[in-house]
Amino acid sequence: MRKTRMIAGFGLAAVAALVLTACNSGSPTTPGAPEAGSDDALWEVATDVSLTDSPTYDRMVERDGVVVGVKNDQPGLGYEDAATGERTGFDVDIARWVAASLGFDESQITYQTIPSANREQALVNGDIDYYVGTYSITDKRKEQIDFAGPYFITGQGLLVAADDDSINGPDDLAGKTVCSVTGSTPLQRIRDEYSPGNTVEYDTYSQCVEQLKGGQVDAITTDEAILAGYVALEPDALKIAGEPFSEERYGIGLEKGDTALKDHINTLLTDGGDVWTALFDLHLEPAGIAGTQPAVDE
Repeated sequence: MRKTRMIAGFGLAAVAALVLTACNSGSPTTPGAPEAGSDDALWEVATDVSLTDSPTYDRMVERDGVVVGVKNDQPGLGYEDAATGERTGFDVDIARWVAASLGFDESQITYQTIPSANREQALVNGDIDYYVGTYSITDKRKEQIDFAGPYFITGQGLLVAADDDSINGPDDLAGKTVCSVTGSTPLQRIRDEYSPGNTVEYDTYSQCVEQLKGGQVDAITTDEAILAGYVALEPDALKIAGEPFSEERYGIGLEKGDTALKDHINTLLTDGGDVWTALFDLHLEPAGIAGTQPAVDE
């Protein structure tokens, strides 16, 4: 049996005061309304958790901690402050919420920043317990791992310089150089379905942003939710060009065959709509992103 611990306010600039009362499964009851500027706990850590037939959960209990794969350079989603090491964002808080539902508090979470191209292998190797970081659910990935969710749906977009009116969608990429990250589905889609002049790839989107600002590339392509975070940081330098042209369904990456953990997380997401909405309003709505919580896959 696990002892009750409280998660503090995570150091967010404008934190929602949600009290999540956890039952034995870690699933929430209806939490209170968000209250901007509060430092109260967002939820209680679940107690007396029982999750049988989950090898991942058994590893967590044995080490008395959770290892979560995340991104560190996506404002509003998964971001790490270089000076303080503080982790913030919608995905990061989803990861914290899952950990709390399993009986682990913030002090028991270890975050590992893993590039897109290495996510499946990290899960297969058991280097991480689960991955939350703009991880699109695809049939190819499901050959190696499982997904809980989806917990968010967005679409592929294009980021360009604020003064560039020559690109208004993917059909305008002829002769242009497009940047994205290695191993991403948006990069492969641009190559397969459109005709850019050239594509370049880096480990992180922040590297692409620097290339765009320096004039080395003409556009960055990835999910619009990611791009909106960069626009929110530098609205005078960057803008989103045109409308989304795909559907990307973000899931929580898990070890293949861990059905018990997948079902637990799906129940948490399904029953925790108020928590999801508060986190969305806190992290993504200010960047101009619209969205509603999707139903999880059966």
